[in-house]
Amino acid sequence: MHPARHCGLDFGTSNSTLAIARGTHRAALMPLEGDRPTIPSTIFFDFDSNETLYGRAAVAAYIGGADGRMMRSLKSILGSALADETTRVKKRVIPFLDVIGMFVSTLKTRGEAGANETLDHVVAGRPVHFVDGNPEADREAQRQLETAIRAQGFAHIEFQYEPIAAALDYEQQVTREELGLIVDLGGGTSDFSIVRVSPERALASDRQADILATAGVHVGGTDFDRLLSLKRVMPELGFQTPTADGKRPLPSGPYVDLATWHRINRLYTADVMRELKHTLREARDAARVDDLISIVLHREGHRLAGAVEEAKIALTHNTETQLAFAGDEVTLTPAITREAFDTAIAGQIEKIEDTIALTLAHAGIGAERIETLILTGGSTQIPAIMGKIRALFPGARFVETDAFGSVGLGLALDARRKFG
Repeated sequence: MHPARHCGLDFGTSNSTLAIARGTHRAALMPLEGDRPTIPSTIFFDFDSNETLYGRAAVAAYIGGADGRMMRSLKSILGSALADETTRVKKRVIPFLDVIGMFVSTLKTRGEAGANETLDHVVAGRPVHFVDGNPEADREAQRQLETAIRAQGFAHIEFQYEPIAAALDYEQQVTREELGLIVDLGGGTSDFSIVRVSPERALASDRQADILATAGVHVGGTDFDRLLSLKRVMPELGFQTPTADGKRPLPSGPYVDLATWHRINRLYTADVMRELKHTLREARDAARVDDLISIVLHREGHRLAGAVEEAKIALTHNTETQLAFAGDEVTLTPAITREAFDTAIAGQIEKIEDTIALTLAHAGIGAERIETLILTGGSTQIPAIMGKIRALFPGARFVETDAFGSVGLGLALDARRKFG
């Protein structure tokens, strides 16, 4: 079998994959958790066993009530002040970038086991923008990710835009030249690229001229989770309720942190608990704030965020669902409608629409020129977003790729072209 020392690495906000493209064979995703080619980008530090668990095993341990620390949406810290900070795990103080490195190391080890090869060349995916409107922070985010990847034994590292990788995967099935718009709606970012694809162009080593335009915005699935939580779940815990004297609403900071995946762990400090108890004394609806304190005290924030995410996913196929959260002391079961969700994310959908318009403007073409829309990323399934995109491109053919695997497959094809 033709050796493959190169791979494509899609380290995602919500899920990750690793793929190889060996010789002339089609790219293939490596099994990363059992026989599954995708793994949730989640780490759980089990305090009882002193084990570090990854992916679904991490989520299961946390939801099962094991004592420990869960971390998710790690990609979201890149380019932010958090990337230079540390986190405490029992008596250890671990830099956040080292936590990312631990996860990447696991992907590498498991990918090598599936490929039966040592992998030391990688093309890693990156969003069009890690950070909106700040090129310096964006460059720093890529540098941080490259540092974390290199520390795991990858000697040769290249980067490719995630939507371009999705186009490379799709291009394997085209029979003629097409002008396509890649719509990549991931956990942390929404990226768009207009590209020319064809069987002949697929053979070229340099595809830069085929990329007419790219644009991205820092909007993704975790933002939709946060906004849905703030609209329908956090009010159950006192969000936007008044103080006893009615002069002001309660401080919003703890609620925003509890609704934001990568900020939840910030709540688990003695200082925050003192602030929450002060808020409890000031609150008009003390019972709700008492529930908030219980969730924070029992470190159930990620469990609550997971329940919100499950409700969001249920609204893809149902017009109404019910939150299902059962903590040690608090149960939350508010009804959530798709209409309420659509209202919560309306501003983010406008940002997506504006970014699509910007992409078309950069390419100097109108929407009618787009023949094919190539959809990847879990958030493309959200009905309100899909409806907006269909309205923008009524004449285009819609192609649904492997929502969680197409970027990794395309990165592997790019790795073969660069390193093979």
